[in-house]
Amino acid sequence: MLGANGFLAGYIIASLRQRGWRVVRGVRASAVPLRADEREADLTRMTTPEAWRDTLRGVDAVVNVAGILRETGTQTFQAIHVDGPLALAQACVSAGVARFVQISALGEPEDGAFIASKHRFDEALLALPLSAVVLRPSIVYAASGSYGGTSLLRALAAFPGWHLLPGDGRWAIQPVSAEDLGTIAALAAEGEQRGIFEVGAPQSMTLREYQATWRRWLRIDGEAAIAVPEALVSLQVGIGERLGRGPVGETMWRMLRRGNVTGADAPARLQAEFGHTPRDLQTALAATPSQVQDRWQAQLYFLAPTLRIAIVALWLISAVAGWLTPAAAIEALAAGSPMQDWQPVLLARATASLDAALALLLLINWRPRPVLGLMGLSVLAYTLAFGLLLPAQWLDPLGGLAKNLLVLPALAVAWVLADRR
Repeated sequence: MLGANGFLAGYIIASLRQRGWRVVRGVRASAVPLRADEREADLTRMTTPEAWRDTLRGVDAVVNVAGILRETGTQTFQAIHVDGPLALAQACVSAGVARFVQISALGEPEDGAFIASKHRFDEALLALPLSAVVLRPSIVYAASGSYGGTSLLRALAAFPGWHLLPGDGRWAIQPVSAEDLGTIAALAAEGEQRGIFEVGAPQSMTLREYQATWRRWLRIDGEAAIAVPEALVSLQVGIGERLGRGPVGETMWRMLRRGNVTGADAPARLQAEFGHTPRDLQTALAATPSQVQDRWQAQLYFLAPTLRIAIVALWLISAVAGWLTPAAAIEALAAGSPMQDWQPVLLARATASLDAALALLLLINWRPRPVLGLMGLSVLAYTLAFGLLLPAQWLDPLGGLAKNLLVLPALAVAWVLADRR
């Protein structure tokens, strides 16, 4: 299984194991030793069939769900979607691997380099003397979790008061549950089908209907929607694309506006070839009632970055205050306490510099959990030191020290929310 650490892979692996497969997870090498169920699979480096020889030892079938939405460094569409997988497929031919299942994407090459590169490999794979099948799903969702664009759509559906729609929500989609895609992928791994199969719900629905269905499932009151102008969404997507951030890139945005639907015969082909048709959204969600944690996840989506920005702003303000407060004011504050002998001015300037460094590291999202942990430790240290040595600060009418009783749990919440996978 390539792309084994991704959102979709978890559901496919679960389906494979339910059907009796022993799954070997292909992962990139790191400083951490490989686990018993892992083998090296670096698509950017293993670009020849010979490089995959050891990885394929004892393998009967390959499922490739690896993919990237944006290019960064050596992680290019050509490397991840074409060159690496093609070398693997060629190695499968030489090694006599019985089956290759490719998880591609539904769309048109004109939508962007992501789709175009996926489809280039699809065609190259099917041209090899190898038993292979390509699955091209529409939007994939899961009631038990979400990631990337599906998390964004769920958050928009859960917005307080009204749910938010990109544009007017008129575009047609055929969303498929991750569980159904996993079942079809597992059936494909043990089957003899060949060719390209589009995977989606039996009937299409508009994005507006999709959002409203999720809102009802989340048990959030209110059916009214606010349409966010397409131009504004395009601007936000474009900014995110330039910054290399955000759950939806320009390719996904074009795919959505084009309408992400399968051919009319796709459901019948799936039933005929695999004996399985994906459920519609309402049926799939009805099988898994929502719980309070589902609403938390959806409604915290926008609060998490807001909290991070607020923390950055607070730390930068603290840094500026530490640098600009006159030395005489600092010395007067420490007068009569044990801190007057600790070079309070130098201490204030040093802690201000620490605050600024931590704020900038969190702003660029560099290892956010360790950074938030250091912030928490520094606040705890400040609170204990000033609270014990300058106890009058607890009664500051502006809450200079008392505010830390709120800051500490806020940092703990931000630490939890920093894990986005």
